[in-house]
Amino acid sequence: MATNENSITVSRDIDAASSEIFDLLTLPERHHEFDGSGMVRSDDRSNRIQAVGDEFTMNMHGDHMDGDYQTVNRVIAYAENERVGWQPRPADKDEFGGWEWVYEIESLGSDQSRVTLTYDWSKVEDKKLQAIFPLVSEEQLEDSLNQLAAAVTGA
Repeated sequence: MATNENSITVSRDIDAASSEIFDLLTLPERHHEFDGSGMVRSDDRSNRIQAVGDEFTMNMHGDHMDGDYQTVNRVIAYAENERVGWQPRPADKDEFGGWEWVYEIESLGSDQSRVTLTYDWSKVEDKKLQAIFPLVSEEQLEDSLNQLAAAVTGA
């Protein structure tokens, strides 16, 4: 686990093949199943993530946004069975805000993988926006990986 002034990184070993984990991470319709922050509610008719540049929309809820809102997420990292990440923006804004989520998957064998999740806000330039980060804690990120493990293994 690593926390600094601009990012938080957590890791967890999961008893599943990297391909199974990647399959789950690239399906926005299942993202609510492994959201430790409690903000993700559902996807908005999104397709499977297939490449850098893809976009998907999520239905969200948070006090920081006075309740329900949507995010548009642009895929910024994609390597099959190894990495997927996205940068969100509120659906009512034209610019991406500079924070991102990246999942890295390291195969530890045919049925075990190490997943590292990085929440990075180092590219946030808006001073007002900078004041709310980190919006998600290290504990919530660890919970996200615990929920991911449960979702992929069915436990």
